[in-house]
Amino acid sequence: MTSDIPLQILGGISAREFLRDYWQKKPLLIRQAIPGYQSPITPDELAGLSLEEEVESRLVIEHGDRPWELRRGPFEESTYQQLPEKDWTLLVQSVDQLVPEVGELVEYFGFLPNWRIDDIMISFATPGGGVGPHFDNYDVFLLQAHGHRRWRIGQMCDSDSPLLEHPDLRILADFQGTDEWVLEPGDMLYLPPRLAHFGTAEDGCMTYSVGFRAPSAAEVLTHFTDFLAQFLTDEERYSDPDLQPASDPHQIQHDALDRLKALLGEHMNDERLLLTWFGQFMTEPRYPERVEGEPVEQDELLAALQDGAVLVRNPSARLAWSEVDVGLLLFASGQSRLLPGHLRELLKQLCSAQALHIDNLGQWLADEDGLNLLLQLVKQGSLEFADE
Repeated sequence: MTSDIPLQILGGISAREFLRDYWQKKPLLIRQAIPGYQSPITPDELAGLSLEEEVESRLVIEHGDRPWELRRGPFEESTYQQLPEKDWTLLVQSVDQLVPEVGELVEYFGFLPNWRIDDIMISFATPGGGVGPHFDNYDVFLLQAHGHRRWRIGQMCDSDSPLLEHPDLRILADFQGTDEWVLEPGDMLYLPPRLAHFGTAEDGCMTYSVGFRAPSAAEVLTHFTDFLAQFLTDEERYSDPDLQPASDPHQIQHDALDRLKALLGEHMNDERLLLTWFGQFMTEPRYPERVEGEPVEQDELLAALQDGAVLVRNPSARLAWSEVDVGLLLFASGQSRLLPGHLRELLKQLCSAQALHIDNLGQWLADEDGLNLLLQLVKQGSLEFADE
């Protein structure tokens, strides 16, 4: 089985071993996960991205106007001219959506559900730079792309772990280091959720952080109940037609809770609704404004593809699919579509192919359901025509 094949990206262990022994359990240092890796983006180019209005970026300056000063972009070129020579870090979010070569890194993580991957953040740090000891509530792979960074790991943390008083950053007040390593380009460190870690640049360095989506229980309950509410009528209310005479009119009896649980369970246990919500929630784009479609008619789309046009996935779009009793569900950038079962192979292709064209679409262009699906995804903006 492919899950038992040793993977270089995991240091020679298989996906099955990694998921069994390390995933969400303990850290893993992988020397030369991508041998001789060279960053497709330079520190100057990363700084250039931070000047753009639509790019989410931050600067953390250890000895700024206050300890661990945080500044939010977009920045000006003059910002970097005024910074000290050391002890600061630039962080740019979702660079995989902006630089295709960075986005290609996701292909190395095909042993994990693609819909769980959030984004690739890139940080550049001057000597001594870092963001302080902290922990994340999600899994992260830290790939060294340029220069050298020292990583220290510590204790497992939770919401009760003491933090420094800071309006913006969650910096641990008590970091209990256990192990440390210096990573060079091509090395990678996997960290499970809630593990304290502290990275410090040994020289000018860049680190790629591949983060994963992990909605909190509070988010799940809040967003799912909001989603459910769309389908409930005002007539669906708490009711008690089996009510018995009250021995104490002020006491809430336990049978009232049974009725309440039955009312909630009737909707909360609907697996198709739960799947529909979950697929939409997990494919919501981080930046919805980047997923904008274009008006096109079906005959125009067909003619363009027959003429050699190529469709590609919008870098900011997210796609996933699943199966239900009445067909297939495609989730595309926060929306869902119920589709006939014969489109299974097309859905797989839409979610995995780097490009869609006459050669690999072939039969689907003659299928009314398939062609209409392509049309709707172009109109939505999840698919777009490749630049000439």
